[in-house]
Amino acid sequence: MKPAVARLSTVLALLILTVPLAAGAQPAGKVYRVGILRDKALDPAETRLWQAFRQGLQERGWNEGVNILIEYRWVEGNAPRLPELAADLVRLKPDLIVTRGSFFTGALKAATSSIPIVVIAHADPVGTGRVASLARPGGNVTGLSALQTELGPKGLELLRTVVPPAKRIAVLWHPGTPSAVPGLKALEEPARLLRLQLQPIGARTAGELESAFSTMAQGGAQAILVLGTPFFITARQRLAELAIAHRLPTMFQGRPYVEAGGLMSYFPNHDDLWRRAAVYADRILRGAKPADLPVEQASKLELVINSRTAKAIGLTIPQSVLQRADQVID
Repeated sequence: MKPAVARLSTVLALLILTVPLAAGAQPAGKVYRVGILRDKALDPAETRLWQAFRQGLQERGWNEGVNILIEYRWVEGNAPRLPELAADLVRLKPDLIVTRGSFFTGALKAATSSIPIVVIAHADPVGTGRVASLARPGGNVTGLSALQTELGPKGLELLRTVVPPAKRIAVLWHPGTPSAVPGLKALEEPARLLRLQLQPIGARTAGELESAFSTMAQGGAQAILVLGTPFFITARQRLAELAIAHRLPTMFQGRPYVEAGGLMSYFPNHDDLWRRAAVYADRILRGAKPADLPVEQASKLELVINSRTAKAIGLTIPQSVLQRADQVID
């Protein structure tokens, strides 16, 4: 065989070997099933986020009804139903399940140790035991971390800057959310350094929020830090109303709270997290193992301030903070 022909034969052989490897993770004609566990079916803010995820999938060649089928389950704020809904999704034997936060991930992790799970905006995946480490998750869970243990202390600093006289800060947390305990623990040393006294107040349901705010006010709270959880996001408008009624400056964890009337948020950009989650879903559907995909830490952080709310509670936001804001809602 002539050298040129031999080289051509070698190239063709390599192409024949390479193409099946690239396409083999997505067999022709197969329809992959993805389960999504979310909170509210009709919450426009949440619907927008999941639409960003679906758009990310479409950009990577996954089209609903063609090569992918999405199954939704909604908690609708009813936390006791989580184990039932998680088990229901697992019984469908999907190729992948996607969810948000530590609360939903815990229910799914208890229901399956084999089906891949992509989690979005998990506050502390290592501290809650969902993954062995960010670099090497080691199980069936991977995704994107919001690192609440780092953002909570930053929220305290911003509150102190906005309300310099404040000495007592209430911390509203959801006792059923696994990441809440590490989140509270992470605030202790920063509060000591800032000479702040923390007042942790737990609320499990929207019905407990009013009494929680009354307890804060009676305890002399001068500002509030709210630790993020899907159930607080669902009740975000009520949270904003109560904070305004009690004239308490409040730091939230997520733009939706501020859009609903909350004062401030310092947290990763939600839309960015949901779009990036589609990258994880794509890689897993094409054959990657969750155990080998490092958990990505959120990098696109944003400070959002609602100036209307500031006026409503009689607060003047320092110009130095306004200049740092990514968005000021008028």
